Amino acid sequence: MSLKCGIVGLPNVGKSTLFNCISSGKAQSANFPFCTIEPNLGSTNVPDKRLDRLTELCQPKRTIPATVDIVDIAGLVKGASRGEGLGNQFLANIRETDAILHVLRCFDDGNIVHVDGSIDPVRDKEVIDLELQIKDLETVEARLAKAEKAGKAGDKDARKLADVLIRYKEALMAGKSCRSVELVNEEEEEIAKSLFLLTNKPVMYVCNVDENSAASGNSYVDAVREAVKDENAEILVIAAKTESEIAEIEDYDERQMFLSEYGLEESGVVRLIQGAYKLLGLQTFFTAGADECRAWTIRKGDKAPKAAGVIHTDFEKGFIRAEVIKFDDFMTYKTEAAVRAAGKMGVEGKEYVVQDGDIMHFLFNV
Repeated sequence: MSLKCGIVGLPNVGKSTLFNCISSGKAQSANFPFCTIEPNLGSTNVPDKRLDRLTELCQPKRTIPATVDIVDIAGLVKGASRGEGLGNQFLANIRETDAILHVLRCFDDGNIVHVDGSIDPVRDKEVIDLELQIKDLETVEARLAKAEKAGKAGDKDARKLADVLIRYKEALMAGKSCRSVELVNEEEEEIAKSLFLLTNKPVMYVCNVDENSAASGNSYVDAVREAVKDENAEILVIAAKTESEIAEIEDYDERQMFLSEYGLEESGVVRLIQGAYKLLGLQTFFTAGADECRAWTIRKGDKAPKAAGVIHTDFEKGFIRAEVIKFDDFMTYKTEAAVRAAGKMGVEGKEYVVQDGDIMHFLFNV
Protein backbone atom coordinates (compact mmCIF):
# COMPACT_ATOMS: atom_id res chain seq x y z
CA MET A 1 0.00 0.00 0.00
CA SER A 2 1.79 3.11 -1.25
CA LEU A 3 0.73 6.03 0.95
CA LYS A 4 3.07 8.89 1.77
CA CYS A 5 3.45 11.54 4.46
CA GLY A 6 5.20 14.71 3.32
CA ILE A 7 7.45 16.66 5.71
CA VAL A 8 6.93 20.36 4.98
CA GLY A 9 7.92 23.66 6.53
CA LEU A 10 9.97 26.80 5.99
CA PRO A 11 13.71 26.47 5.30
CA ASN A 12 15.92 25.69 8.33
CA VAL A 13 13.21 24.43 10.68
CA GLY A 14 14.62 20.88 10.98
CA LYS A 15 12.78 18.96 8.27
CA SER A 16 15.80 17.14 6.85
CA THR A 17 17.21 16.43 10.32
CA LEU A 18 13.94 14.71 11.20
CA PHE A 19 13.88 12.87 7.89
CA ASN A 20 17.38 11.53 8.55
CA CYS A 21 16.25 10.26 11.95
CA ILE A 22 13.16 8.41 10.79
CA SER A 23 13.95 7.26 7.29
CA SER A 24 16.23 4.81 5.58
CA GLY A 25 16.83 7.59 3.02
CA LYS A 26 19.53 10.18 3.80
CA ALA A 27 18.76 13.85 3.18
CA GLN A 28 21.49 16.46 3.34
CA SER A 29 21.25 18.77 6.34
CA ALA A 30 22.88 22.19 6.23
CA ASN A 31 22.56 25.71 7.66
CA PHE A 32 21.23 27.50 4.60
CA PRO A 33 17.85 27.79 2.79
CA PHE A 34 16.88 25.37 0.03
CA CYS A 35 19.37 22.71 1.13
CA THR A 36 16.66 20.24 0.07
CA ILE A 37 15.62 20.80 -3.54
CA GLU A 38 14.54 17.43 -4.89
CA PRO A 39 12.14 15.59 -2.57
CA ASN A 40 13.80 12.75 -0.66
CA LEU A 41 11.77 9.56 -0.25
CA GLY A 42 12.42 6.97 2.41
CA SER A 43 10.55 4.03 3.88
CA THR A 44 10.73 3.35 7.60
CA ASN A 45 9.52 0.56 9.88
CA VAL A 46 6.52 1.26 12.11
CA PRO A 47 7.50 0.36 15.70
CA ASP A 48 4.91 -1.99 17.21
CA LYS A 49 5.39 -3.75 20.54
CA ARG A 50 2.65 -6.23 19.62
CA LEU A 51 4.82 -7.61 16.82
CA ASP A 52 7.69 -7.94 19.27
CA ARG A 53 5.50 -9.98 21.62
CA LEU A 54 4.27 -12.20 18.80
CA THR A 55 7.86 -12.85 17.81
CA GLU A 56 8.75 -13.82 21.38
CA LEU A 57 5.90 -16.36 21.46
CA CYS A 58 6.20 -17.83 17.95
CA GLN A 59 10.00 -17.71 17.56
CA PRO A 60 9.63 -17.39 13.76
CA LYS A 61 12.43 -17.62 11.19
CA ARG A 62 11.81 -13.99 10.29
CA THR A 63 9.82 -10.97 11.46
CA ILE A 64 8.58 -8.29 9.06
CA PRO A 65 7.17 -4.99 10.40
CA ALA A 66 4.76 -2.61 8.69
CA THR A 67 6.32 0.38 6.92
CA VAL A 68 5.35 3.95 6.10
CA ASP A 69 6.76 6.20 3.36
CA ILE A 70 8.08 9.64 4.32
CA VAL A 71 8.92 12.41 1.84
CA ASP A 72 11.20 15.33 2.73
CA ILE A 73 9.99 18.24 0.59
CA ALA A 74 11.86 21.47 -0.25
CA GLY A 75 11.34 24.44 2.08
CA LEU A 76 8.68 26.96 1.12
CA VAL A 77 8.79 30.79 1.34
CA LYS A 78 6.29 33.63 0.97
CA GLY A 79 5.04 33.92 -2.59
CA ALA A 80 5.33 30.21 -3.37
CA SER A 81 1.84 30.23 -4.89
CA ARG A 82 3.19 32.78 -7.38
CA GLY A 83 6.30 30.70 -8.08
CA GLU A 84 8.67 32.38 -5.60
CA GLY A 85 11.62 30.31 -4.38
CA LEU A 86 10.87 26.68 -5.19
CA GLY A 87 7.13 27.33 -4.86
CA ASN A 88 5.70 25.55 -7.90
CA GLN A 89 7.85 22.50 -7.28
CA PHE A 90 6.96 22.50 -3.57
CA LEU A 91 3.23 22.67 -4.26
CA ALA A 92 3.42 19.91 -6.88
CA ASN A 93 5.32 17.65 -4.48
CA ILE A 94 2.94 18.19 -1.59
CA ARG A 95 -0.05 17.49 -3.83
CA GLU A 96 1.34 13.98 -4.39
CA THR A 97 1.37 13.15 -0.66
CA ASP A 98 -1.54 11.76 1.36
CA ALA A 99 -0.89 13.60 4.64
CA ILE A 100 1.30 16.44 5.93
CA LEU A 101 3.86 16.57 8.73
CA HIS A 102 4.25 20.33 9.17
CA VAL A 103 7.49 21.07 11.04
CA LEU A 104 7.58 24.31 13.04
CA ARG A 105 10.72 25.75 14.59
CA CYS A 106 10.10 26.17 18.33
CA PHE A 107 13.66 26.78 19.57
CA ASP A 108 16.15 29.65 19.75
CA ASP A 109 19.63 29.22 18.26
CA GLY A 110 21.61 32.18 16.95
CA ASN A 111 23.84 29.82 14.96
CA ILE A 112 20.97 28.64 12.78
CA VAL A 113 19.51 31.38 10.62
CA HIS A 114 15.77 31.76 10.17
CA VAL A 115 14.56 32.78 6.72
CA ASP A 116 12.47 35.59 8.28
CA GLY A 117 15.08 36.67 10.83
CA SER A 118 13.15 35.76 14.02
CA ILE A 119 11.47 32.80 15.73
CA ASP A 120 7.67 32.76 15.52
CA PRO A 121 6.17 29.33 14.78
CA VAL A 122 2.60 30.67 14.49
CA ARG A 123 3.71 33.16 11.83
CA ASP A 124 5.63 30.38 10.06
CA LYS A 125 2.53 28.18 10.10
CA GLU A 126 0.44 30.99 8.66
CA VAL A 127 2.96 31.57 5.84
CA ILE A 128 2.59 28.03 4.58
CA ASP A 129 -1.15 27.92 5.28
CA LEU A 130 -1.64 31.08 3.20
CA GLU A 131 0.33 29.76 0.22
CA LEU A 132 -1.60 26.48 0.22
CA GLN A 133 -4.91 28.31 0.66
CA ILE A 134 -4.18 30.64 -2.27
CA LYS A 135 -3.43 27.66 -4.49
CA ASP A 136 -6.57 25.85 -3.33
CA LEU A 137 -8.67 28.97 -3.93
CA GLU A 138 -7.48 29.03 -7.54
CA THR A 139 -8.53 25.39 -7.93
CA VAL A 140 -11.89 25.89 -6.20
CA GLU A 141 -12.85 28.98 -8.18
CA ALA A 142 -12.02 27.30 -11.51
CA ARG A 143 -14.02 24.18 -10.63
CA LEU A 144 -16.90 26.22 -9.17
CA ALA A 145 -17.44 28.23 -12.36
CA LYS A 146 -17.78 25.02 -14.38
CA ALA A 147 -19.97 23.29 -11.76
CA GLU A 148 -22.39 26.22 -11.48
CA LYS A 149 -22.74 26.40 -15.26
CA ALA A 150 -23.46 22.66 -15.49
CA GLY A 151 -25.81 22.87 -12.50
CA LYS A 152 -27.92 25.54 -14.17
CA ALA A 153 -28.19 23.25 -17.16
CA GLY A 154 -29.78 20.59 -14.95
CA ASP A 155 -26.79 18.47 -13.89
CA LYS A 156 -27.68 17.32 -10.32
CA ASP A 157 -24.17 16.03 -9.58
CA ALA A 158 -22.73 19.38 -10.62
CA ARG A 159 -25.08 21.13 -8.19
CA LYS A 160 -23.85 18.93 -5.33
CA LEU A 161 -20.27 19.65 -6.32
CA ALA A 162 -21.01 23.37 -6.42
CA ASP A 163 -22.52 23.23 -2.90
CA VAL A 164 -19.28 21.80 -1.51
CA LEU A 165 -17.09 24.17 -3.52
CA ILE A 166 -19.03 27.23 -2.28
CA ARG A 167 -18.37 26.23 1.34
CA TYR A 168 -14.70 25.63 0.57
CA LYS A 169 -14.44 29.04 -1.11
CA GLU A 170 -16.03 30.76 1.90
CA ALA A 171 -13.57 29.04 4.26
CA LEU A 172 -10.55 29.88 2.10
CA MET A 173 -11.63 33.52 1.72
CA ALA A 174 -11.82 33.67 5.53
CA GLY A 175 -8.24 32.41 5.83
CA LYS A 176 -9.23 28.90 6.88
CA SER A 177 -8.11 25.58 5.44
CA CYS A 178 -10.52 23.27 3.63
CA ARG A 179 -10.16 20.64 6.35
CA SER A 180 -12.09 23.00 8.66
CA VAL A 181 -15.25 22.62 6.52
CA GLU A 182 -17.68 20.06 7.92
CA LEU A 183 -18.96 17.56 5.36
CA VAL A 184 -22.45 16.25 6.05
CA ASN A 185 -22.45 12.82 4.40
CA GLU A 186 -20.40 10.19 2.56
CA GLU A 187 -21.34 11.64 -0.82
CA GLU A 188 -19.77 14.98 0.11
CA GLU A 189 -16.71 13.18 1.45
CA GLU A 190 -16.26 11.46 -1.91
CA ILE A 191 -16.59 14.81 -3.68
CA ALA A 192 -13.94 16.26 -1.39
CA LYS A 193 -11.51 13.40 -2.14
CA SER A 194 -11.94 13.94 -5.88
CA LEU A 195 -10.78 17.56 -5.59
CA PHE A 196 -7.29 16.73 -4.21
CA LEU A 197 -7.09 20.05 -2.34
CA LEU A 198 -3.84 20.83 -0.51
CA THR A 199 -5.47 22.17 2.66
CA ASN A 200 -7.82 19.20 2.88
CA LYS A 201 -5.01 16.76 3.65
CA PRO A 202 -4.75 15.55 7.26
CA VAL A 203 -1.98 17.38 9.11
CA MET A 204 0.23 16.91 12.15
CA TYR A 205 2.11 19.93 13.48
CA VAL A 206 5.57 18.82 14.60
CA CYS A 207 7.02 21.33 17.07
CA ASN A 208 10.80 21.08 16.86
CA VAL A 209 12.13 22.18 20.26
CA ASP A 210 15.48 22.35 22.08
CA GLU A 211 16.60 19.39 24.18
CA ASN A 212 15.45 20.98 27.47
CA SER A 213 11.89 21.31 26.16
CA ALA A 214 11.54 17.79 24.71
CA ALA A 215 9.46 16.45 27.59
CA SER A 216 7.19 19.39 28.43
CA GLY A 217 7.34 21.83 25.52
CA ASN A 218 7.80 25.60 25.84
CA SER A 219 6.08 28.93 25.22
CA TYR A 220 6.46 28.52 21.44
CA VAL A 221 4.61 25.18 21.62
CA ASP A 222 1.90 26.74 23.79
CA ALA A 223 1.38 29.41 21.12
CA VAL A 224 1.04 26.74 18.42
CA ARG A 225 -1.49 24.80 20.51
CA GLU A 226 -3.59 27.94 20.87
CA ALA A 227 -3.34 28.75 17.16
CA VAL A 228 -4.52 25.30 15.98
CA LYS A 229 -7.09 24.54 18.69
CA ASP A 230 -9.99 24.84 16.23
CA GLU A 231 -8.33 22.75 13.52
CA ASN A 232 -8.78 19.05 13.04
CA ALA A 233 -5.05 18.46 13.52
CA GLU A 234 -2.55 16.69 15.77
CA ILE A 235 0.45 18.21 17.59
CA LEU A 236 3.70 16.43 18.41
CA VAL A 237 6.64 17.87 20.36
CA ILE A 238 10.07 16.59 19.35
CA ALA A 239 13.71 17.68 19.68
CA ALA A 240 15.16 16.83 16.27
CA LYS A 241 18.77 17.49 17.27
CA THR A 242 18.44 15.18 20.28
CA GLU A 243 16.68 12.57 18.18
CA SER A 244 19.60 12.60 15.73
CA GLU A 245 21.91 11.76 18.65
CA ILE A 246 19.59 8.99 19.83
CA ALA A 247 19.52 7.52 16.32
CA GLU A 248 23.28 7.00 16.51
CA ILE A 249 23.02 4.82 19.65
CA GLU A 250 22.71 1.14 18.72
CA ASP A 251 22.59 -0.41 22.22
CA TYR A 252 18.98 -0.56 23.51
CA ASP A 253 19.79 -0.10 27.23
CA GLU A 254 22.10 2.82 26.49
CA ARG A 255 19.41 4.41 24.36
CA GLN A 256 16.80 4.04 27.14
CA MET A 257 19.24 5.59 29.62
CA PHE A 258 19.74 8.52 27.24
CA LEU A 259 15.97 9.01 26.96
CA SER A 260 15.44 8.89 30.72
CA GLU A 261 17.96 11.70 31.16
CA TYR A 262 15.58 13.91 29.18
CA GLY A 263 12.46 12.67 30.99
CA LEU A 264 11.23 10.66 27.98
CA GLU A 265 9.77 7.15 28.00
CA GLU A 266 10.31 6.59 24.29
CA SER A 267 11.91 8.33 21.35
CA GLY A 268 9.98 11.15 19.74
CA VAL A 269 10.76 9.56 16.39
CA VAL A 270 8.81 6.45 17.45
CA ARG A 271 5.83 8.64 18.32
CA LEU A 272 6.21 10.52 15.04
CA ILE A 273 6.26 7.37 12.89
CA GLN A 274 3.27 5.91 14.73
CA GLY A 275 1.48 9.25 14.44
CA ALA A 276 2.18 9.41 10.70
CA TYR A 277 0.78 5.89 10.28
CA LYS A 278 -2.45 6.87 12.03
CA LEU A 279 -2.60 10.21 10.20
CA LEU A 280 -2.75 8.26 6.93
CA GLY A 281 -5.78 6.35 8.27
CA LEU A 282 -3.86 3.07 8.43
CA GLN A 283 -3.99 0.14 10.81
CA THR A 284 -2.30 -3.23 11.23
CA PHE A 285 -3.30 -6.86 11.17
CA PHE A 286 -0.89 -9.73 11.76
CA THR A 287 -0.07 -13.17 10.46
CA ALA A 288 1.89 -15.31 12.90
CA GLY A 289 3.55 -18.70 12.72
CA ALA A 290 6.81 -20.63 12.90
CA ASP A 291 8.01 -19.38 9.53
CA GLU A 292 7.07 -15.72 9.82
CA CYS A 293 5.47 -13.08 12.01
CA ARG A 294 4.39 -10.12 9.92
CA ALA A 295 2.51 -6.84 10.29
CA TRP A 296 0.32 -5.99 7.30
CA THR A 297 -1.01 -2.54 6.50
CA ILE A 298 -4.64 -1.78 5.59
CA ARG A 299 -6.93 1.23 5.79
CA LYS A 300 -9.24 1.61 8.78
CA GLY A 301 -12.63 0.19 7.83
CA ASP A 302 -11.30 -2.37 5.32
CA LYS A 303 -13.12 -5.68 5.23
CA ALA A 304 -11.62 -9.18 5.38
CA PRO A 305 -11.33 -9.79 1.59
CA LYS A 306 -9.46 -6.48 1.17
CA ALA A 307 -7.04 -7.50 3.93
CA ALA A 308 -6.54 -10.87 2.24
CA GLY A 309 -5.72 -9.08 -1.01
CA VAL A 310 -2.86 -7.22 0.68
CA ILE A 311 -1.12 -10.59 1.10
CA HIS A 312 -1.90 -11.78 -2.43
CA THR A 313 -4.48 -10.73 -5.01
CA ASP A 314 -5.59 -14.37 -5.39
CA PHE A 315 -6.57 -14.39 -1.69
CA GLU A 316 -9.07 -11.60 -2.33
CA LYS A 317 -10.42 -13.05 -5.57
CA GLY A 318 -11.05 -16.47 -4.07
CA PHE A 319 -11.85 -15.40 -0.51
CA ILE A 320 -13.95 -17.95 1.42
CA ARG A 321 -13.55 -16.94 5.05
CA ALA A 322 -11.07 -15.65 7.61
CA GLU A 323 -10.05 -17.18 10.91
CA VAL A 324 -9.48 -14.36 13.38
CA ILE A 325 -7.74 -14.30 16.75
CA LYS A 326 -7.80 -11.20 18.89
CA PHE A 327 -4.32 -10.13 19.98
CA ASP A 328 -5.14 -10.21 23.71
CA ASP A 329 -6.54 -13.74 23.39
CA PHE A 330 -3.34 -14.92 21.70
CA MET A 331 -1.30 -13.39 24.51
CA THR A 332 -3.49 -15.20 27.04
CA TYR A 333 -3.52 -18.67 25.46
CA LYS A 334 -0.07 -18.51 23.81
CA THR A 335 -0.78 -20.82 20.84
CA GLU A 336 -3.32 -21.07 18.04
CA ALA A 337 -4.34 -24.53 19.20
CA ALA A 338 -5.04 -23.30 22.71
CA VAL A 339 -7.05 -20.36 21.38
CA ARG A 340 -9.12 -22.71 19.24
CA ALA A 341 -9.67 -25.10 22.16
CA ALA A 342 -10.90 -22.18 24.29
CA GLY A 343 -13.44 -21.23 21.64
CA LYS A 344 -11.77 -17.89 21.00
CA MET A 345 -11.12 -18.41 17.29
CA GLY A 346 -13.52 -16.31 15.23
CA VAL A 347 -14.68 -17.40 11.77
CA GLU A 348 -15.60 -14.37 9.69
CA GLY A 349 -17.06 -13.79 6.22
CA LYS A 350 -16.79 -11.14 3.54
CA GLU A 351 -18.50 -8.40 5.55
CA TYR A 352 -16.17 -8.60 8.54
CA VAL A 353 -14.47 -5.25 9.22
CA VAL A 354 -10.90 -5.96 10.25
CA GLN A 355 -9.87 -4.54 13.62
CA ASP A 356 -6.45 -3.15 14.48
CA GLY A 357 -4.31 -5.95 15.92
CA ASP A 358 -6.30 -8.87 14.53
CA ILE A 359 -4.27 -12.03 13.90
CA MET A 360 -5.67 -13.58 10.72
CA HIS A 361 -5.55 -16.68 8.57
CA PHE A 362 -7.39 -16.71 5.22
CA LEU A 363 -9.07 -19.57 3.42
CA PHE A 364 -9.49 -19.11 -0.32
CA ASN A 365 -10.10 -20.99 -3.54
CA VAL A 366 -9.05 -19.81 -7.00
